[in-house]
Amino acid sequence: QVQLVESGGGLVQAGGSLTLSCVASRLPWTRYAMAWFRQAPGKEREFVAAVTRGHGATPIADSVKGRFTISRDNAKNQMILQMNSLKPEDTAVYYCAASGTIITSQLRSQSAYSSWGQGTQVTVSS
Repeated sequence: QVQLVESGGGLVQAGGSLTLSCVASRLPWTRYAMAWFRQAPGKEREFVAAVTRGHGATPIADSVKGRFTISRDNAKNQMILQMNSLKPEDTAVYYCAASGTIITSQLRSQSAYSSWGQGTQVTVSS
């Protein structure tokens, strides 16, 4: 069974930075597309960023464009979300997701991902 473990969340002041990590096990990492989603209190889960198997495409949500960067290290089975210039509206639980069958047009769709982590809380204070 695929296992995804997120880490790096925490409490930070507005304008600060955090680095989220997702480490995967029990899956052929290089064959999987990966993504970050987030869910704020009282809101639906939304797409943040994704990275394809070969790092060929990295779509990112407009709300975080220019502030967040997604990357993957295939040698470590690890995906990173670098979050800079954080805002209070970035407060949410951040989830790592993986899919071995997704196509590029589906990268922003949470229903296309078959495996999910437990989430890590990010809180940005004003």
